Amino acid sequence: MNKLNIFKGKKVLITGHTGFKGTWLSLWLKNLGAHISGISIGPPSEPSCSNASNLMDYVDDHHLDIRDAKSLKILVKKIQPDFVFHMAAQALVGSAYENPLQTFETNALGSANILDALRVINKPVIVVMITSDKAYENVEWLWGYRETDRLGGKDPYSASKAMAELSIYSYIQSYFNSNRSNVRVGIARAGNVIGGGDWAADRLIPDCMRSWSKNEIVDIRNPQSTRPWQHVLEPLSGYLLLGADLYENNRLHGEAYNFGPSDNLSYPVSSLIKELAKYWVNVKWADTSEEKEYRHEAGLLKLNCDKALFDLNWRAVLKFEETVKMTAEWYKNFYQNNNDSMHDFTISQINNYTNLAKSRSIEWAKDD
Repeated sequence: MNKLNIFKGKKVLITGHTGFKGTWLSLWLKNLGAHISGISIGPPSEPSCSNASNLMDYVDDHHLDIRDAKSLKILVKKIQPDFVFHMAAQALVGSAYENPLQTFETNALGSANILDALRVINKPVIVVMITSDKAYENVEWLWGYRETDRLGGKDPYSASKAMAELSIYSYIQSYFNSNRSNVRVGIARAGNVIGGGDWAADRLIPDCMRSWSKNEIVDIRNPQSTRPWQHVLEPLSGYLLLGADLYENNRLHGEAYNFGPSDNLSYPVSSLIKELAKYWVNVKWADTSEEKEYRHEAGLLKLNCDKALFDLNWRAVLKFEETVKMTAEWYKNFYQNNNDSMHDFTISQINNYTNLAKSRSIEWAKDD
C-alpha cells in the first residue's frame, strides 16, 4: 500500500491552507481521502491558487488569525485533528522589512500558539511544523546547510523563522518530551518553490506570468543568482512522508528535516527564464540589476537533504525540465484557455507526479 494512504479517513488541520503551498497540500490530502479543516486569514493574493482551484468546495474553512491564541485554542479543541500541518506565515521578505513586528508575531508567536493549543488536546496528534531554509544563518557557502547548522537571520523574515524554530524546540522539550505525550512533532525546512498558482508579490515566476500574460516585459533583478528550483509537490511529499512516519512510531519525534532538490536542479535565474520560454509565446524580459537599489538578496541558497534520504528514504522526483514544464503548463491552462476552475487540472498534476514517482521507484509511492 502507498505509504501516504495512511491519511485516508483522517482529520487533518492545515494552517495557511489558502496559500500557494497550502492549497496544493490541501488538494493532495483531499485526494488521498483525508478530511480537511483549514485555518487562514484568507487568500494572500488575487488571483490566488485557492480561488482558482475552488478549494473552499473541498475543505472546512475557518477564517482566523493564528496570532489570536484564545480563539485558536478553542477551534483546535473543537476540530480534534489527527494531523496538523502548520504552514500559516507572513511569507514575504519585502513585507517583513516593512512590518517586522507583525512578521515576528505571525511567524514566531503564531507557531508557539499552534503548539500551545495542542498542549491541552487529550488525544494523539501528529504535527508537522513547516518553517524555511531562511531559518539558517546564511553565509553563502557552496555546500548545503545541514539540520545541525546554526540558525539565525540578518533580515526580519529570516530572524522570524529562526525565532519560530526556537519556540518549537522549547515546546517539544518542555511539553512533548515524554514517551506518554499525545503530541509528536516534526520540523520541515524547505526553500522557495515554483508551480502553478503562485501569485505572490516580488517573486520570479508570478512576476513573469503576470507580465507575459499581458504581453509585457518583466523586470529581472540578479539574473545570474543561483537557486535550487523545485516544484511545490516535492517538499510537500516530504511533509507528508514525515507526518506518516511520525504516525507510525516516535523515532523521529522532535527532528528537523530539509527538503530540497538535488544539486543538478540549481540553475541561475536566466536559465529558468529560457526554459519557461519554451512553453510561452512572446517572452520578454529586462535585466534591471544595475538600474535600481534592492535590499540584500542571497546569491546562493542550498540545502543538504541527506538526513531526509537516510531517515525517510525521501528524494526529489522531478528533473529541472519537468519542474518548469509542469509550472508553465498550469499557468498556460489558466491564462490562455480561460479555464473557469483549475481544480481538475491541479489534481491531474498531483496524480501525474505520484505516478512518475512510482515509475522511478520513489519509496513513498510504491505499492507494498
